[in-house]
Amino acid sequence: MSIVDNKKAFFDYFIEDRYEAGIVLEGWEVKAIRDGKVQIKEAYVVVRGDELFLFGAHISALSTASAFSHPEALRTRKLLLHRTELDKLVGKVERSGYTLVPLNLHFKGGRVKCEIGLAKGKKQHDKRSTEKDRDAKREVASAMKQNKR
Repeated sequence: MSIVDNKKAFFDYFIEDRYEAGIVLEGWEVKAIRDGKVQIKEAYVVVRGDELFLFGAHISALSTASAFSHPEALRTRKLLLHRTELDKLVGKVERSGYTLVPLNLHFKGGRVKCEIGLAKGKKQHDKRSTEKDRDAKREVASAMKQNKR
C-alpha cells in the first residue's frame, strides 16, 4: 500500500534499478506517516561510509504528538539494506556516476519501507521529450474517451 510517491524523480532521472529499504523511524514519525503527513519530493539518498541515509524527507509532526518528544521534520534517517545490496549500490554510486533517489514510501507487513532507485540524470532534451510523450498520451486518451460517447 503506497503512502507517497516521488513523481519528480521519474521526470528528472532514468531509473535503472529499484531496491526496497527499511527506514529507522521514531514513533511519532510512523504515526505522522500513517496520517499522510510526509513529503519526499525534495528528498535524496546519500552514502556515508558503508551506510545509506535519507535526507530531505519532510515528516510533519502531529498536533497530538507526545509532550516529551521533540519532533524534527527534516531529520536525517538511516536506510536499512542487506550488506550485499549495500555494497553493490555504494560501488555503482562511487564508480559509475549513478545517483540514489527515493521513489516512494509504502507499508509492507505493518512496517514503513522506502523504495530507492538507482538512477542516471536526464539532460534537458530528455526531459522535453518525456513531457512531449506524456502530452501525446493525454491527447490520445481524451480522444478515445470522446469516441466512446
